[in-house]
This record gives sequence, C-alpha cells and structure tokens, in this order.
Amino acid sequence: MSELEQVSEAFRTFQREAKEHADAWMNAVMQLGRASALDPKTSALAYLAVLSALRLVSGVPFHVKHARSLGATRDEIISAVLVGLPAAGNGVTQALPVALEAYDRE
Repeated sequence: MSELEQVSEAFRTFQREAKEHADAWMNAVMQLGRASALDPKTSALAYLAVLSALRLVSGVPFHVKHARSLGATRDEIISAVLVGLPAAGNGVTQALPVALEAYDRE
C-alpha cells in the first residue's frame, strides 16, 4: 500500500483541493518534527497517543505504519493508544482496533 493510500480520504482531499494550504501545513509539520527533542520512534508513539485521545481515528493507520517503520512493537502501539486512558477516558479504546488492524496488516 502506498503512503498516499494510507492517509484518510479527508486528508487526500485536503492535499488535492487545497494544495497551497496542504503544503504550508506539511512544512510546519516537518519543522516541528525537526525541533522536537524526542527521538523519531518516541515522537511517533506520542503522536499516536494524541490522535487516540482526540478520537481522530482516521489518521491512526498512517501513523501506526509510520511508528512501526521506526521500530515500534505491537505492544508499544497498544500502550501508546491507551496511555491517555486516565486523562481522556475510554474513548481512546476506539482507536485500538483501528491501530491493531493497521499494525497487523503488514
């Protein structure tokens, strides 16, 4: 599956229909990544935790694949999804089946 196929339809539409905005957004994302003191795998797992806490499950498959490519284990993916459970509540569990399906698909 190509990288573009891993992102949500909403994000593909954003990239296709609002190219300048999408380019500006991706530039900011890349700069923030470079500014982070976290190593890439930790950053990817933290991002997955935030997506899960915010219930933005459409982005979970892409970011699971990214974390896995950086060496994240299945157990680390589970822990990242569930780390927000005490603060965000059981809504984070909505991301768990999506994350595991994406991880196991490889």
